[in-house]
Amino acid sequence: MTDPGGQMEGWGVLAQAGELSKRGEAFALATVVWRQGPSSGQQGSRAVITQAGELHGWIGGACAEPVVIREAQRVIADGEARLLLLGTPEQFGAAIPEGMTVVPIACQSEGALEVYIEPVLPAPHLVVVGRSPMAQTLADLARALGWRAILIDGPDFTAADASERSMVVVATQGHYDEEAVEQAVAARPAYLGLVGSQRRGTALLGYLAERGVPRDRLDKVRVPAGLDLGRTTHEEIAVAILAELVQLRASGVLPRQAAGPGRAAKAAHQTDRVCGMTVLADRSGKPLEYEGVTYYFCSAGCRRAFENDPAAYVKRETRC
Repeated sequence: MTDPGGQMEGWGVLAQAGELSKRGEAFALATVVWRQGPSSGQQGSRAVITQAGELHGWIGGACAEPVVIREAQRVIADGEARLLLLGTPEQFGAAIPEGMTVVPIACQSEGALEVYIEPVLPAPHLVVVGRSPMAQTLADLARALGWRAILIDGPDFTAADASERSMVVVATQGHYDEEAVEQAVAARPAYLGLVGSQRRGTALLGYLAERGVPRDRLDKVRVPAGLDLGRTTHEEIAVAILAELVQLRASGVLPRQAAGPGRAAKAAHQTDRVCGMTVLADRSGKPLEYEGVTYYFCSAGCRRAFENDPAAYVKRETRC
């Protein structure tokens, strides 16, 4: 659903969030929980912000939107929600609750917004290559943790089945081991483990090195995959592998969000040299070139002030 101005609203925002979740993309959901008029943002207004800085929905006008996009990208990166208070410090005085982030904006409407931004991070992505009982058990255990786990037979596995944030466990156990590991190495996953003995792994990796697979990539293959529990059953091997993955994620060795490779923001942010607000560095930021540098502004008033005395603002320390 869209409003007459073409902005997504209502159930359309939630539908967009659902689509991003299905694609395994990280995003943030921003909700206006309080407003002080006059402000174009309304209580209950929502927007989805992607890692790339794309906003779907409506959260407020030109004053609020760039700030919300910037803070949403930080929320996605940190994985922690934030409660923002957008306005001027003079509007609130000492009545700012502890834990709230205040972001000064010099909006000419003198409105204010309180926006809650929460991260929505996709589940870890585990690719188990093989058809053994251990492989099936590992996939089932990972799904029990809420992970996105897929089980692929060795001949069917290709590098396209994984990404740089995936975790790949090759458990082909002598069937298509070399081909599976070679395909997995090409995907450059965050984790690549081979189920097998150290001796078998050394021979396999040496063979692939002779075939021209880069040694620095082969050195990242963990053989044997999982924590060393000694002689165990196939169920316990699956537990040992999953325990290693959980341990590596908790320690920060593996990324905690399993989204696809990060993309650059759709539009960079700049600081309005007149008022200190965060603005988008695109046509909506009312660009003005001065001495070979392009500056951006939140409003026509700030742009006009800069035009009247650019030297004074170029040297000014920005507040954001």
